[in-house]
Parts: sequence; C-alpha cells; structure tokens
Amino acid sequence: MEELVTKDDLRQFGLMLTNVMRTLIVQSAEVQNIGSESQWVKTKAVRKMLDISAGSVQNLRISQKVRFKKVLGAYYYNREDLQKLFDDEKK
Repeated sequence: MEELVTKDDLRQFGLMLTNVMRTLIVQSAEVQNIGSESQWVKTKAVRKMLDISAGSVQNLRISQKVRFKKVLGAYYYNREDLQKLFDDEKK
C-alpha cells in the first residue's frame, strides 16, 4: 500500500522538529552556563552552585552582597563576588 505525504504532514513534522531543536539549544546553553568560567552566571546556576533557594539569591541581590545585571528579564550574577561570599562563609 502506498502512503502519500501531504503538506500538512510536512508542516507538522517541521513544527515538531523546531520544538525539539529549541529544547536542545536551551538545555545546551544551561549546561554550558553552569560549567563555564564566564564572569556572569544565571540565577539557576547560582542556586545550584551555592545550594540555596531563589529567595536567598534575591536577598543577595537586594542586600547588594553580589554584583548583578538584568538582561531581558534574566538576572546574571558576578562569579567572583559569589566565590568571595562562599569563601567567607567557610571561614
């Protein structure tokens, strides 16, 4: 039996493929951000690095204990400040 591929089938396949690619790109970016030595790290990476809650990260920002930037709605924190804070708490 012969199966025909319709334009609708191709459109659905394209949408599915686009969604899969988008998910992979986002996951890859998150992994690179956590493992990289970049100067600025996202909130999620800070939470994992210091094992703290989102509220604790917000308190660090509000109390100005670490430098931060807000880019397109996402907060980025200075890795050096976080490391100093972490080293101070160990003492």
